[in-house]
Amino acid sequence: MADVEVPHPREVFQLQGHEAAEEAFEASRARGRLHHAWLLTGPEGVGKATFAYRAARRLLGAPADPAYGTLGASPDHPVSRQIIARSHPDILVLERVAEDGKPRKNIPVDDARKLSEFFSKSPASAPHRVAIVDAADDLNVNAANALLKTLEEPPPRGVLLMVAHSPGRLLPTIRSRCRRLAFAPLPLEEAAAFVRSRTEVNAEDALRLARMSGGAPGRTLALAAAAAIAMDDAARAIVGDLPRLDEAMALSLADRFRGGEGQAQFNLLFDRLAERIHGLAVDRAGQGIGALDRWAQAWETLQRLPREVEALNLDRTDALFTALTELRRAAQA
Repeated sequence: MADVEVPHPREVFQLQGHEAAEEAFEASRARGRLHHAWLLTGPEGVGKATFAYRAARRLLGAPADPAYGTLGASPDHPVSRQIIARSHPDILVLERVAEDGKPRKNIPVDDARKLSEFFSKSPASAPHRVAIVDAADDLNVNAANALLKTLEEPPPRGVLLMVAHSPGRLLPTIRSRCRRLAFAPLPLEEAAAFVRSRTEVNAEDALRLARMSGGAPGRTLALAAAAAIAMDDAARAIVGDLPRLDEAMALSLADRFRGGEGQAQFNLLFDRLAERIHGLAVDRAGQGIGALDRWAQAWETLQRLPREVEALNLDRTDALFTALTELRRAAQA
């Protein structure tokens, strides 16, 4: 479904299901006791980055607009327009996507070092200076240490908003210096309704996408844009046919792994295969059927290969057939 548009969080002005987090942040801001660093935790795609930009607009001087919720601001306000255009002088964003639009493996240390210089200056036109890290999980080791130095010397009128999908992987010294706001997934029906309101996905497929995302609305929309239903259908067919292998189908899937979007499609297929193998193993365990070690090994391979393919630039078609061969062996055990 290539015509599905997934907007950047800086362009999103509505946020559903996180009223408590917004009220806690606004209460702290209104009392003049705003913490200098906030750790926004929860599953990927649940709305953490959208919250960060909503908070940033208010901190940078955009007035409240109740039509857009507790931390809402009008898209037409100059602050909102400047943030969308990435031209506001008092906001700094660190993210894995480079300025040329290409994704990087991580957020490098040179980017993280910009925080110190940024916060050393007074706000140019706003009540605060705001930095957003999306996501802290993407900081490499040196970048994380550079960010820690900023946290150790809280800047006056500076606020750091850090998105974290897996906060347990962050340095304990980073976590301890932040106030945490937790963001939970939406009920599946609400996540499905979210994607239906923005796409032409039917009700059944919308609910399937919501299940795949675990109720994270942003992730649900991204899955719709990536044609995840087709990959989930392919994974179901592969697992259902085991130990038989349809090589023509496998080669057809491998054609989708070419080009700039190939890695994302590869990762998506392996994610759907891993989910189905996990479900199969759980069912077999419940029925007392043995040979679970082979299925566990196959699941581990499905988890590991996408990381190795991306890190080592391995051939994706070869990796696919490696995984399918292991699945066949597990089914034959």
